[in-house]
This record gives sequence, C-alpha cells and structure tokens, in this order.
Amino acid sequence: MGRSFMSVRMGVRILTERWERAARTLPGEDREYALRVVEMAKRHSSECFYAFDDPLEAALFSVILELEKANGEETLHVDP
Repeated sequence: MGRSFMSVRMGVRILTERWERAARTLPGEDREYALRVVEMAKRHSSECFYAFDDPLEAALFSVILELEKANGEETLHVDP
C-alpha cells in the first residue's frame, strides 16, 4: 500500500520541477537567476520537512534563507 499523502520533500521537488521548467523559458540572464532560485529552494528541503507542512512555505523559507546568507556575505566583505 502506498502513501496517502504527499511529504513536504516530495512537494518541494514537484514545485521546483515546475519552477525549473518556467525558468528555462526565460531569456538569457533571467534564466540564470531563475535557476539559482530553484537551487536555493531545493537546498533546505530536507531540513524544512521537520518544520513546515506546506511545500511552498518550505521552498520560500529556503530561498529567503539563502538570500539572507548572500546578503550577509556581501555585507561582511565590503570595505568601510
């Protein structure tokens, strides 16, 4: 007997597959940025499995976390 519900990880995978298809339709530089967003969304899907029950919320949390980390790195490496 199979699962009767979709796990958050499975939901994030399906969501990011759709985002990746959409990203590949974009021109040039936009495609590159969109594919980076897809990778950010995938990065923490296993950890988010424990905290969220909505795949979209888990994916967005992961993207926001990665953006904040990148923002922090830029801030740390700026000469005063």
